Amino acid sequence: MTGAGVHEIADRYVEEFARLDPCAATDAGIPGHDHEITDWSPAGTAARLDCNRRTLATLAAIEPADEHERRSIAVMVERLRTEVAFADHDEHLRPLRIIGSPIQDVRQCFDLMPTETDDDWAVIGERMRSVPVALDRITESLGAGIASGVVAARRQALACADQAEAWSASSPFFRELAARRPDDADLAAAADAATAAYARLGAYLRDEYAPLADPRDPVGRERYARFADAFNGIELDLDETYAWGFAELHRIEARMAEVAERIRPGATVDEAIAFIESDPERTIAGAHAFRAWNQDLIDATIEALDGVHFDIAPELRRCEAMIAPPGGAATMYYTAPSEDFSRPGRTWYPTLGTERFPTWREVSTCFHEAVPGHHLQIGRIRLLGDRLTRWQRLFGFVSGHGEGWALYAERLMGELGFLEDPAHEMGMLAAQAMRAVRVVVDIGMHLELTIPADEEFHPGETWTPDLALPFVIGRSRFPEAFMRSEVDRYLGWPGQAISYKVGERIWLEGRDAARRTAGPRFDLRAFHSYALDLGGMGLGLLREELGRMPTGP
Repeated sequence: MTGAGVHEIADRYVEEFARLDPCAATDAGIPGHDHEITDWSPAGTAARLDCNRRTLATLAAIEPADEHERRSIAVMVERLRTEVAFADHDEHLRPLRIIGSPIQDVRQCFDLMPTETDDDWAVIGERMRSVPVALDRITESLGAGIASGVVAARRQALACADQAEAWSASSPFFRELAARRPDDADLAAAADAATAAYARLGAYLRDEYAPLADPRDPVGRERYARFADAFNGIELDLDETYAWGFAELHRIEARMAEVAERIRPGATVDEAIAFIESDPERTIAGAHAFRAWNQDLIDATIEALDGVHFDIAPELRRCEAMIAPPGGAATMYYTAPSEDFSRPGRTWYPTLGTERFPTWREVSTCFHEAVPGHHLQIGRIRLLGDRLTRWQRLFGFVSGHGEGWALYAERLMGELGFLEDPAHEMGMLAAQAMRAVRVVVDIGMHLELTIPADEEFHPGETWTPDLALPFVIGRSRFPEAFMRSEVDRYLGWPGQAISYKVGERIWLEGRDAARRTAGPRFDLRAFHSYALDLGGMGLGLLREELGRMPTGP
């Protein structure tokens, strides 16, 4: 690879990594690997780490030709070093969490596979036949972790067992998928084998792994800092961030009280929310009708923003609203378009079995997941082949950058006049409050911090999961079932939940700094174009790059 530039190095990395991680290839929309499934055994992880280390060594030996190459090298080096550091601390030997783990990846990669032709279904069947081996290899890594004294928390093991059992019993995903081809006996046999493999995995996690797992949930300051750096790409003062989370929550709640007065004069926040929650005019019955409502809102938002506040490429004007298959985590999520845009970007909504959907909080959620949030940001990056490497376009997502932008997008839509209905503004504020709550309890639980003495909620006590649950339910105003899942998520994915507010903080700081520097020349649309076209990166690099924004003639 002597003499190769960063684009060539990135291209070769993407091809090798796609071969080593077929599920990630499917997620990125890279063709040619949908029939395979990722090897999460210690050997499979070692092969991916070797790829990372070799690429880091190659990147260290080249000189960037211009600013685009300088930035591309910096972003890729920062991310690959983070992944290597995680493996150096054996995190791959305890990959159990309610979201974002191989347990879910094996099942969810099927959601993104095409199903239009006989050939498509043949590929699905081939991958499905690999599910038992894939799950056995995950079990192999878990066993290696036990042997090394590196184990996940018991709570996460049991939560993953619940998911595995749901996909093999109450919501047998593979059998339901195969049922779409009732005359395909080979596919039905593959579905039966995959279903049985998930049943075995669930029994293993519950009966063999969980008794040996860590009974404690907190990961401690050192390990938490490593996770927080990985998800945010910036070194945080965790104690300052914890205190800031409380301050943000109080600021948001003060605004919620003002909006409650607009909704129902004299009402408290809880009374105002109860009023709009029960309003039949703001409620949709049935998952099918809700999906259609979500799709209409996505389409209307794209139409309203394009050419006015953003330039939205034709390829991005299609974003599909989907209902998520049951059994997974409770949170809504987005999947990016394929590399060639033959598969569109999609939002996925888990219904949690409900058939009643109050829409007051879903408007800003749609803005977060679709446009101007994840779909606009991630889809736009997919199109920047003239300035970003292929790795940046497909694998450069950093939670603090991406989730920070999406949360910023929710607030931005209020600033642009799209939340004039006070019920919709209350929905945006409730989402903001929930993200501030995340900062408080995620850091508080994992570092076992005390609640400030001037807080009304259990002042001076140390955070525990049992203490966190009533706090997040009461202060986020989200449903109890959802917040129970959220607490499990925070405990299993330390540092990720804070990335929304921490990322938004950096985006707002960058915008404010650009506005101060440019003065009357500041143009919000130009700022967004420049910032989005940087591509994904850690928040430390984002802060630096926003500081380099040209201010005009």
